[in-house]
Order: sequence, then C-alpha cells, then structure tokens
Amino acid sequence: MHHLLRVSPQTVHWGYFSKAVAPALTVRSGDRVTIETLTHHANDDHERMVAGDPGAESVFAWTCEHKAVPRRGAGPTTGPFTYGEGEGVGVHLLTGPVVVEGAEPGDVLEVRILDVMPRPSCNHAFLGRSFGSNAAASWGFQYRDLIEEPKPREVITIFELDTTAEPTARAVYNYVWTPQTDPDGVVHPTIDYPGVKVDPATVRRREDILRNVQVPARLHFGTMGLAPAEADFVSSIPPSYSGGNIDDWRVGKGARMYYPVAVAGAYFSVGDPHAAQGDSELGGTAIECSLTGEFELVLHKKADLPGTLLEGLDHPLLETEELWSVYGFTYANYLATLGPEGQTTVAETASLDPAMRDAFRKLRRFLMTVHKLSEDEAIALMSVAADFGVTQVVDGNWGVHGSIRKCVFGPR
Repeated sequence: MHHLLRVSPQTVHWGYFSKAVAPALTVRSGDRVTIETLTHHANDDHERMVAGDPGAESVFAWTCEHKAVPRRGAGPTTGPFTYGEGEGVGVHLLTGPVVVEGAEPGDVLEVRILDVMPRPSCNHAFLGRSFGSNAAASWGFQYRDLIEEPKPREVITIFELDTTAEPTARAVYNYVWTPQTDPDGVVHPTIDYPGVKVDPATVRRREDILRNVQVPARLHFGTMGLAPAEADFVSSIPPSYSGGNIDDWRVGKGARMYYPVAVAGAYFSVGDPHAAQGDSELGGTAIECSLTGEFELVLHKKADLPGTLLEGLDHPLLETEELWSVYGFTYANYLATLGPEGQTTVAETASLDPAMRDAFRKLRRFLMTVHKLSEDEAIALMSVAADFGVTQVVDGNWGVHGSIRKCVFGPR
C-alpha cells in the first residue's frame, strides 16, 4: 500500500522525537510512504521558502494571537519561558511519527529511501525554483575561532538548487544575523529558537558571493529515526542509538537505514532535509532545504535476525549499493549514560575520541558477526580498507562514521 503524508500542524512535531504523541500515520511492513518534510530554517528567507506554500504557511503560522505549532523542543510546555515553549532542547521540524504495525522492542526497522525530491517555491516571483539556507551559527565549530570582524557573528547564506542536470546549488546572497523580534515580542539576538521569521528590512544582503562556485547537491535527510524508550520527549539535536540527527549526506536516494526498535510501533519520524552537506557540517548546518521523500518501511522481527546482516544490531546502520556504515558517537546512548539531563548537558563533554572508539567497536562487531572474521582479521581489514570520517561536530553528541566497501568481500 502507498500512503501520502503531507506537512501540516497536525502531522509535524517540532524539535523532538516522541513515543507519547499521536501517530500521524499507521502502516504495515512493506508499505510505501511519500512524506513531505520542511526545513526549520525556511523563515531565514520567508519569501522564497514559505510564502504561497499552503503546507509551509500552515506550519510556520505565528502571530501574537496564534502559534500553529506551539511546542518547539523537548522542554516544558508550561512557563515561564524566555524564548517559547520547548525552548533550548531541540530544533528540527519532523514529519510523523509513523507507527509500524507489529513493531516491538528488539525488532529492526529498515527504511528504504526510494526517492528524494526538492520542494519548489510557491511564490509567483520564484515559482518552481527551490531554495535552502545555510547558517554559520553559534553552535558551529568555527564560532569562537573567527579572524575577521565582527567577532563572533552568525551568517545566513541562501542557496538556489538547480536540478535541470546534475543537481548543484549556488549561493544567492548572505547576511549577518541581527536581532529579530518574534510575534510574542521576544528579541532573539542569536539563532536561539526555531521558526523565527527574519525581517528583511533588518539585515543587509550581500550579493555576488561565492562567485563561480557550484556546490554538488546531495539531497538527504539529516534527522531520521525512531522514538527512544528513555523519555516521552527527546531532543532532536543529539543523535543516539535509535537514530535521529546523524547528519550524514549518504542518507539519500538509494540508501537503506536500519534502526533498532525501542518502543512498540517504532514511531518513525523524518525531517531536517538537506540539499548538500560536507562531512562534519562544520558551520552548524547544511543547505537546509525542504524535501519530499519516498520511503519503504520493512520490519524485521527479532526472531528472524540471527544469521543475518542485522544480528545483534543495537545502533543505526547504513547500507548503500557500495558500502555499509556504522555510526559512533561520544556516547553510544547518551540518555542511558547521562540521564534525562543529558539532553541539555551532552554537548559539554562532546569529543571525537570516544566517538572514534565507538565507531571502531561497532564496525569490529559488524565484521565479526556478519562476515565471520576473527578479531585480528577484522582489525587488519579496518586498518587497510575501512574509512573513518567525522560525520558531525555540531549536534552535541559528536559523530564518527566507519565505512567498509562491499567490493572488498568479492562476489556475494
């Protein structure tokens, strides 16, 4: 069966994964779902990425009388607030959750990404063209290491996506973030609360930037996964054992992601769509660009896992036509290690050293379990044929991916 899940205030949740919210859709194993997703950075250029789009306008609607999606984060819903409900813990717009019938803890959900399509502008001035935003933000790796004035600063760069041939993106203009006042009268001196609409009259656009530069597009979903078991509302920012904000550009068309199921129904959500991103996502974001994905959801029951690729899987696993990748984090399960406060404190001890150790251990287990190598064989193979890279250094729970190419094992 094929389902369509459009964006609306009733089908998105903003800034968190949850086992406690009402499902947006219920499917069976093997069903296909076309899912619309919105970037939470669309209001960086409202005219290009929100105006005239009924779905986006309905989600981003915010006046002093009405806020379409009031909860924006995994924080409390009762005040007093500084910025707004859910403030400070979670930012990504996620569509879902999608419940999978029969999913139980111990199972594995396979998410096949069949296609990824950019969401075109509905504004008549930009009709049919697609745009995205890159924020060099306060949570970026560079923020306290700038050499030009003013220091520090946050900079928004608006890109246009060209899909007429091999997809590319080019910069349209940029601007330095200046304090923005939201409809509730709260002033935001930095990018500190998702969905704040930037008033173009308050910023100075700098055009003719990144001249003669075309960025190869890699359409993918930065945040995708299942609801964890440890809490009812879990920040969308730090990735963990059930997936989430992994931010790997390889999670695009043709990829398969495998996630261990932690709660009955699995509760799959997807968002944080990206047009392009490099390993590390150094500045804080990718090119944040609303996308629509076509997915096939396949449930693998716990009893059927022994002797398969998924035996013993307790972390996200990526499979493409060319390779398998595992994901190591500073904390493999930061919620279990740090407790509920970990949602806000995990970034204080983020480091690549334990993330690399975690990726090594996960890939070692994969090679020994799935490919039946001895430990010595696995270590030798990793040293000469595996690629370890920095997935991201901006999501609190920093990430390293370990990849092994399928071709090293010969014909299967």
